[in-house]
Amino acid sequence: MRHDDIWRAVDALAAEHGLSPSGLARKAGLDPTAFNPSKRLGADGRARWPSTESIAKILLATGTDMDSFASLVTGTPALQSGARSGAAGRRIPLIGLAQAGGDGYFGDGGYPVGGSWDEISTPELSDPNAYALEISGESMEPVFRDGDIVIVSPNSPVRRGDRVVVRTQKGEVMAKQLVRQSARRVELASLNPAHPNYNFDLAELAWMHRILWASQ
Repeated sequence: MRHDDIWRAVDALAAEHGLSPSGLARKAGLDPTAFNPSKRLGADGRARWPSTESIAKILLATGTDMDSFASLVTGTPALQSGARSGAAGRRIPLIGLAQAGGDGYFGDGGYPVGGSWDEISTPELSDPNAYALEISGESMEPVFRDGDIVIVSPNSPVRRGDRVVVRTQKGEVMAKQLVRQSARRVELASLNPAHPNYNFDLAELAWMHRILWASQ
């Protein structure tokens, strides 16, 4: 568990509830600056971690259990077993990853459109444009295996280390890990070490969306 992973989970929890980090701190009764980027490193440059008390307060304020928060830390929480079988919850669009490169599935901004999507039930999500992709093949093993379903959020902030789905202007769709993004370039790592990494000019990408959850 890394310092960056904990802070990324705090940011993700805030985003999933439509809040900024300072808004999350305020909701939990903490100093609004408690989660500011300036508070994450000491004056000497050493990493500062959120206290267990502050974590407990934001979990209570958002109604989040520790397992769910731990899943945000790792970046690949498992879906509830009922999510694929139609248990109660919000229904979101689902297609196969191989289909996602075709025309007619995504509109401007990468939001799902058209009537060719299936649906699955998931726990409630704050992103109204969230969707699901079913993994095919072995190119993303051992992180994602054939038949796994990933839940993707177009509106969640994407940061270094996040697992993402990207679509190129040529229509290629792939699941990767964001290594680095500059004003001009994006560097992506393949999840399967047997496959190459990728570097793109931003102009070569149609969109990049964060993976929130994955079935296992």
